[in-house]
Amino acid sequence: MFQEPHMRKIVAALGIVATIALAAYAYTAIKQVKYMYQGPTVISVSGQGEVFAKPDIASFSFTIEAKEADAVTAQNKVSETMDAVLAYLKEAGVEERDVKTEYYNLMPWYEYPAYQPCTMAYCPPRSGEPTLKGYEVSQSVTVKIRDIAKAGEVISQVGDKGAKNVSGIQMTIDDTDALKAEARKLAIEDAKEKAQSLAESLDVRIVRMNGFWEEEGYGMYDRAYGMGGDMMMNEASVAPKAASLPAGENTISARVNISYEIR
Repeated sequence: MFQEPHMRKIVAALGIVATIALAAYAYTAIKQVKYMYQGPTVISVSGQGEVFAKPDIASFSFTIEAKEADAVTAQNKVSETMDAVLAYLKEAGVEERDVKTEYYNLMPWYEYPAYQPCTMAYCPPRSGEPTLKGYEVSQSVTVKIRDIAKAGEVISQVGDKGAKNVSGIQMTIDDTDALKAEARKLAIEDAKEKAQSLAESLDVRIVRMNGFWEEEGYGMYDRAYGMGGDMMMNEASVAPKAASLPAGENTISARVNISYEIR
């Protein structure tokens, strides 16, 4: 009997201790949640800038081909024609550093047996082995013209000197660093204006910039608004008229992303 009051005191004491421990745990947990994120509130915006400029470089490629009964004759024929084209390019003021061979191929040239006519829905396979007829040589060269006003004349004349085709005509800008810097500046200004407008709409104040990155590869190549194209050049008895090649404008673009701390 006399133990019951004693047990009641022990149980009450244990209850008080448990209550205190639970309260302490809850306080600690709430405090941790409160301070779990301590970073600033930010807004992020993107900006884009574009700069337009006239091209100052024209580039194109051409190919010289020859088919002959033996490899040496085919190679010599291509070399002779190429020498004539290169001599003209030098005379036209094209620098040696701006003429580059892209590929040189020497391949056997075969004649294959003809297919036999089909009969009763059956098409017999070819009979016999291919016959070596000779060799085919082809050499492709790219040319860069720094005096863009001469581009049309040069492109027309290489065909008259023996080039069989001209392709990949492009109008580009030689040095784009300053233009890219200007486009980046415009992109930053665009992002700043967007951030200020957004802050006013949210009724907050911009404190400082805390992040910046530029999208790599964006606008790294020029988008041309001029006219170009591919042309086939065949041998002619008279010199061809200079090709008309409007240069138009190229666009240099930049895109940036900026984050700002706000309060």
